[in-house]
Order: sequence, then structure tokens, then C-alpha cells
Amino acid sequence: MGSALMPSRMIPRGARPWLLLLPAAAFLAAFFVMPLLQVLLLSISDPDWGLENYAVLFSDGFFLETLATTFLTALTVTVICLLLAYPLAYAVANRPGPFASSALLLVGLSLWLSFLVRTYAWMVILGNRGPVMALLHGLGIDAGELLFTRFASTLGMVHALLPIMVMTLYTVMSKIDPAYVRAARGLGASPLAAFAKVYLPLSAPAIVNGSTLVFITCLGFYVMPVLLGGPREQMIAGLIGQQIEELLNFGEAAAMSVVLLAASLAIYALYNRYFGLDRLWGDAR
Repeated sequence: MGSALMPSRMIPRGARPWLLLLPAAAFLAAFFVMPLLQVLLLSISDPDWGLENYAVLFSDGFFLETLATTFLTALTVTVICLLLAYPLAYAVANRPGPFASSALLLVGLSLWLSFLVRTYAWMVILGNRGPVMALLHGLGIDAGELLFTRFASTLGMVHALLPIMVMTLYTVMSKIDPAYVRAARGLGASPLAAFAKVYLPLSAPAIVNGSTLVFITCLGFYVMPVLLGGPREQMIAGLIGQQIEELLNFGEAAAMSVVLLAASLAIYALYNRYFGLDRLWGDAR
């Protein structure tokens, strides 16, 4: 028995917690770090060594336009998600009971649905023979094409990312003590003034958290923009897929991936610089 315990005694006590991280670190290194390094290497080695792929990208007007469209679309989706999610999260956080439980259950169930399933559902709903077009035609409204437009892709991404925004807002809002708002009302503030001067500032970390997560997630969306949007509304992920699948231009596609990764990391760095990554997961202190 004593000899069996010797190896654990030989390990310094301070090093034991780090040993528990080894399996997770090995997994991340094998399935995340190594592929990313391979993409980075491919971007500067295919077809020749150097930064030619990056020079071509930043001199290509179509790529720059697509990059701008990606950021504009991500910003639009983030704003719409925030405007829709904030009232729902506020109601759920401040009305505990059956309503809150049912709302959180519905939001959670929507997170479990595949993005591909949601995309095909929207293709049916917004198609020329779908219920939306039938309703518009019945009302005598000529809406033109709804599917394969920026409207369709934006609507699909809002539907996909709205639960993330709701859950992120609710995580912080549920920790706000209602006594603060009641105290403001007791001091003579109107309901609107109490909300604007007390509750809204306290929920600001939730707004920043949810907006950051939704914006960065939207930057890398592939399925919905490709299947619901048109060629003019193409985002970076779709352009990367086109370079690989149709043009077999792996070096330029890798360079696009590195640019998208760098943009995401820059946003994370800014968030960490001004807010701290610990608050990204609901710590509003």
C-alpha cells in the first residue's frame, strides 16, 4: 500500500492542480490549436511562401466589400437581437413564476434546434409558395422575393442568436436587486426615470456581454447566409467556402480565415481591456 502511494507523494503539491488540466489542454491542442496553426501556415505557404495571399485580399475590392458587409450584418443582427431580447429578459427576470419558467424553457428548447433545421424551416416559410407569401398575396401586397435576400438571412440569424442574447441578459438581470428600483420610486422617481437611471445602468454589463457574444458569433455564420441570402449579401464564411469548394484556392481561403480570426480576437481583446473576460459569463460585479 505504501509503495502504491509513493508516486503521488513525489508530485509537488502545487503541481497537482495543473496535472488535472493536462487532458483538457491536450484535447484543445490537438483539435483547436494545431488546426489553427495549420491554417496560418497554409495562408503563407500556398501556393508560395510569403504574404502574397494577404496582399491580394486587401487589394481586392470584392473582399473588402464582403468584409464590410459581414461586419454591418453582424452589427444589424446584434442590435435587433438586443431590442427584442431586452424586454423579454426583463419580464422573465422580474416576474418569477410560471411565466418565467415557461419562457426560459421555450428559449432553451430553441437553442437545442440545429441551425440547419432552422434554416430549412425559414426557406419553407419565406419561399414563393410559403405561408408568408400567401398571406401577403391575399392582402394584395406585392413583396417581391423574400427568400435569397439580405432580409431573409438577417431574419434567420436573428432567430438563431436571439436565445443567446436572452439568456445572457437574464443571467445578469436576475442578480439585480429589485429594492434599488423600489428605493428610487420611493424617493419620487417616475417608473421611467427609475428604469433609466437605476435599472438600465445596472443591466449595462448584460448588454455588453450579450452584444459581444452575438456579434462575434454572427461574424462566422455560414449556413444561414449561404442558404437564405443572395450573392450580394455574401459573408466572409460563405466566401471562404466558395474559395475552397469551387476555386480550390486554399491559400487565399486560409488567409481569409486568419483575417476573420484576427478580427474576432481583436474584439475579445477590446472587451477584456475595458470590461474583463470574467464578466462575459455573467459576473456583473
